Formats: sequence, C-alpha cells, structure tokens
Amino acid sequence: MAATSSSRSFPLERYYMPMFLVGILLLLAPGIVKTYLLMPFPGSQELDSIEMAYLLNGWSTPLQIIGLLLVIGPIVKGFITGTILRRISIVMFSVFCFVVFYFTTIAASAANIFREPSSLRMAAPADNRVPLETVVIGIEHNGVAKAYPLNYLAYHHRVSDSIGALKLWATYCSMCRTGAVYQPVVDQQPLTFRLVGANHYNAVFEDEATGSWWYQATGEAATGPMKGKRLPIVPSEQMTLKLWLEQHPNSLIAQPDGAEYSREGYQQTEGYDRFQPKKEGWQPNSWVVGIAVGNASKAYLWQGVVAARVVNDLVGAQPVAIVAAPDSVSFTAWQRTLNGQQLTFALDSTRTRLTDTQTNSIWNWNGECVEGTYAGQKLPPVAASQLYWHAWQTFHPGTEKWEILTAKRFAKIRARGNSGLEVSLTLGGTPQYR
Repeated sequence: MAATSSSRSFPLERYYMPMFLVGILLLLAPGIVKTYLLMPFPGSQELDSIEMAYLLNGWSTPLQIIGLLLVIGPIVKGFITGTILRRISIVMFSVFCFVVFYFTTIAASAANIFREPSSLRMAAPADNRVPLETVVIGIEHNGVAKAYPLNYLAYHHRVSDSIGALKLWATYCSMCRTGAVYQPVVDQQPLTFRLVGANHYNAVFEDEATGSWWYQATGEAATGPMKGKRLPIVPSEQMTLKLWLEQHPNSLIAQPDGAEYSREGYQQTEGYDRFQPKKEGWQPNSWVVGIAVGNASKAYLWQGVVAARVVNDLVGAQPVAIVAAPDSVSFTAWQRTLNGQQLTFALDSTRTRLTDTQTNSIWNWNGECVEGTYAGQKLPPVAASQLYWHAWQTFHPGTEKWEILTAKRFAKIRARGNSGLEVSLTLGGTPQYR
C-alpha cells in the first residue's frame, strides 16, 4: 500500500518542470513584451501595436498571478529536496527573475521614468527663475496668461493646471517634439491621466476613469472604451519667454519643480529647446509646423518658415498666416480673415513690423492690430504645433506639404522627376513647392 501511495504522488512532480517553465513565461513575458512595445527600443515604435499593447496591459496582472502560482510548487519542492548546488541555482534564478520582473513592470514604466511635478508653482515675472531665452508653450484665456517652459515639459510630459473654471492639461512629447494643450474633459466628464509609454514615437496616456489610451499628438483615444473621442484643444503658442512676456507682461510662469527626480530629469532636457536639425528637406527628424483644420492638414518645413518669416496660405478652405519671429525660434499662427475680409501679411521695409497689404495696418507678434484700420482687433489663433516630420506624417497621412526650395533642392526634385509638384515663384523668385 505504501508503494501504491508513493507512486500516486509522482505524476504531479513529473509536471513540475513544464509548470515551472510555463510559469516563468507567464510571469515575465507580459512585462517584457509590453515594455518593448511601449518604449523606444529598436523597431518597436514603427509597429502599429497599440491595440496589442493595450490588450496585454489588461491581461498582464492575471497572467503574472497564474505564472507565480505555477512556479511556487516547483521552487519549494526543489529547494526542500534538492542538493546545495540546486538550492543555490534556484536562489540565483529567482533573483534574476525578480530583477527582470521589477525592471519591466516597475522601474522601466514610463510613469516612473517621467514623473509629474511634485507641485506646480507659478510665479509672476518679478519672481521668475526661468531664463528669458527659454522656449515656452503659452496660453491666454480671459485675460490670464500662463507659460510652461519646454525643457520642463519635455521631462514631465504633462502638467495639470487651470485658468478659472477652464481645466488645462499642458502636454509635450520629447520623442516627436509635439506640444499641445487640451481640456481634460470628454462628454462633461473630467479626466486624469497617467503616462503608459509611446507608440509611433508619440506619448500614450491612460485615463483613470475608463482605462482608455490616448495619443498626445492628437488628443484622440486610440483604444479602449473612449476610442475615437477627442479632447478639446486649447490654442497655444510656442516662443521664447522674452517674447511671450513682451506680449503678456503679467503672465505667470511655471517654475522648476524642486523634487530630486525633477532636477535630474531637467539635466537630461537642458538645451533641448534650442537644438535644430541641419539637414535640408523632408527628413524623418526635420522640424515642421503642422496645422489641421477639419479634415485638411498641412506641414510647413521649419527651415522655410524661418526663411520666409511670413507665410500666407490656405489649409483646406481656411486662410492662415504663420509668422516666425526674428529670433528664429518663436512662431505663431492665426486665421487671416477678419470681419469677412481676407488679409495678406508681410514685413515692412525694415523687416521689423508686420503689416497687411489690404489696409497697411500694423500688427504685433500677438496678432493684434496696433495701428490702422483694424486697430484694437485681434486675429483668431490657429492651433499649430512644431514637431518632427515623421510624427506629423504618422498622424496625418494625407497631409499636404509646403517648403521653400533652395536652387540645389529644386534641381534635385526636378532630377528625380517628382510628379504632382506645384511649383511657383511667388516669394522673391525663390521656388516653392506644395
């Protein structure tokens, strides 16, 4: 009878090794795969994998619990009955698995790497510690202006704020250089977000209410219960703090967070707002100014915008003007229709003042008419963002393109025999193509 009882206990032990291997797979694979899909590893960001990552994220905890249960029995059995060498091997392998689990599940999570400010402190210009040459994302609502330094947003990726009753969610993605400000409200439901990673080189956030995942560049829910919903966008501008304060002298400025992790993060993004690519043309990391109006979208090559200083164009049926400031860093965009009249803007002979050719009125860099027919009136802003070309093209695949061609690039394009190019000589004889 004893032999029979002993033989009945062996079948389970025969499956200890398969149980152990399957358990390790379930325990580690979800975190490894999810980390690969949502972080900038080679090849991961080119994959259209957000649905897979979302599904895996929802199942990872149950799978890891099952995996843990499967490995407990074999580990305990091996540790109790095994040799000293086997026990040492079990301990070392367990430590290795724990390190992998901790790294992929906790340490390498985007929310842990790019943390929100411990507190948001806004300061008046007199108490400001942010250098004036810093590039900021600025917003103005009901006469109240606020500025968020790009270097700080590049680390935190998001800052929650408000102006009166208007809730604000200022966001920035350092991988694609996209800055955007949204109202974190959908269907009258306030939302709070946490960073989960990136896809197509753009930050992906999860709202705590529904668990939906949202792209930062578009404010659209890519997957989850709110798929297809969009956050209302708040018009913002990108310029140096110096220029912003010239236009908004009473603006509040977000100050650096005092937490140790923030100070370390700011060291990584120092000078981030000043780097500009040097290669010409539509390279993946070329800067563009992107504007979307309804179903129409257009990308303006940054080097061309800086060269032209003033761009009058149409995005769909919407007349727009893009103006680059003399510092070659700041820019703004407006609708160029006022009181039913379409205006065309240009620099005056000194190239220091902005005028419209219809009335010769003088305008400031804030889109306000300071002298002339439209004195006291202001052009409506257009939501425009400066970002990498590859990012704009990903989220606006049918976008039109605009650039100023140097003679060298014009010759190259002609030599390639590109079809569908509309070439004009409207800017001082400099070829443009759209």
